[in-house]
Amino acid sequence: MSKEPLFGKTYDELRAIATLLDIPSFSARQIAEWLYKKNISSIEEMTNLSKETRRRLAEKYETGLIPYKKVMESADGTRKYLFPTRQGKFVEAAYIPESRRNTLCLSTQVGCKMGCLFCMTGKQGFQGNLTAGEILNQLRSIPELENVTNLVYMGMGEPLDNLQELMKSLEILTSEYGFAMSPRRITVSTIGLIPGIREFLKKSNCHLAVSLHSPFEEERRHLMPVESVYSLAQVIEELKSIDMGKQRRISFEYIMFRDMNDTPRHVRELVRLLGGMRCRINLIRFHPVPGVPLKSSDSVKMEQFREALNKKGLFTTIRQSRGEDIYAACGMLSTKTPAGETDRDF
Repeated sequence: MSKEPLFGKTYDELRAIATLLDIPSFSARQIAEWLYKKNISSIEEMTNLSKETRRRLAEKYETGLIPYKKVMESADGTRKYLFPTRQGKFVEAAYIPESRRNTLCLSTQVGCKMGCLFCMTGKQGFQGNLTAGEILNQLRSIPELENVTNLVYMGMGEPLDNLQELMKSLEILTSEYGFAMSPRRITVSTIGLIPGIREFLKKSNCHLAVSLHSPFEEERRHLMPVESVYSLAQVIEELKSIDMGKQRRISFEYIMFRDMNDTPRHVRELVRLLGGMRCRINLIRFHPVPGVPLKSSDSVKMEQFREALNKKGLFTTIRQSRGEDIYAACGMLSTKTPAGETDRDF
C-alpha cells in the first residue's frame, strides 16, 4: 500500500491531483464518478480517461479500496464486518437490516480516547484516526452497499475527535459528485465535544446525536470523563443557542443503568434540562462490558421511564438492541491492536 489512495478524496483534492499530474482538469469529475458512483476496483477500469491519464494516475495513486477481512452474522440478521486499516490495525462496522430501513454503523477511529465506563471501545484505548477513505470504505466495500438507506456514525471512536476526516467523509457522502446521499439519512454521534459540535452544525446538515446517560453532573462524570471538560449543561446551552431549522433533528442517547439513572428524579431533571428543545430521547439497554459492575435496567423500568418522559412532552423511544450475540450492539465494538487478531477471536 505504498501508493496514495484516491478513494476518500474530495472533488477539490481530485482537482489538485489533476493539476499536479498535468492531466485535464475535467478528469477530476470523471475520477469522482468512478470512485463514488461506479463499482470499480482499479484505475484501469476508468475507461473514459485516456490511457495516458490512467498511466500518470497509476504511477502515484491507487483506488485505495480495502475489502473486509471477516464477517459475522447475528441471529437477528445484523452483520458485523472487520476491516483492516492502511496502518495494519482493524475496525468494525455493523449492518443492521430492518423492515423500513437498512442502517450501517460506521467507525471513525481505531479505539477511542474518551474512556467512557460503559463502552468496550473505550476499554481498548486509542490507536489512531481513520481517514475519510477508510471511513467510507466501510460503506463502499460491503455487499449490502446498494441496500443501505441510513448511516450512523456510532461505531468505534468519537467522530468529532476526528473532525477533519469526518467532515470530508460527510461532504463526499452528501455531494452531487459523491454518493449524493440525503443528509437527513445520516446521524453523527458525539459525547459532547463543543468545538466539534459548532463546526459540524455549521458545515453539515446531518443529524446530531448526543450521548447523555445522566442529567446529573457527578453521575455523568463517573460514566463519562468528558463531563469534566465539556459539561452537559454547557453542551445543552450551546445546542439551544443554534437555530437547527425544521429539518434537522437532535437526539439524546440514554443508556439505562439499573438503580443508577432510571429513577423519577432523573425524569424530572431531564425535563428541566431539555424542556423547550425540539429533540428526541433514545433509551438504550446496557450491554455488559467485562470488568464493569453496571447492570441494565429491565424492560418494565425502561417502558415506565419512556412513558414518564413522553407524558412530560419529551418524545422518547426505546431503541431495539441488535447484534448482541456477535458483540455488535451499542458500546460493544472493539478490536485488538496486533495485526490479524481481535479481542474476541472474530
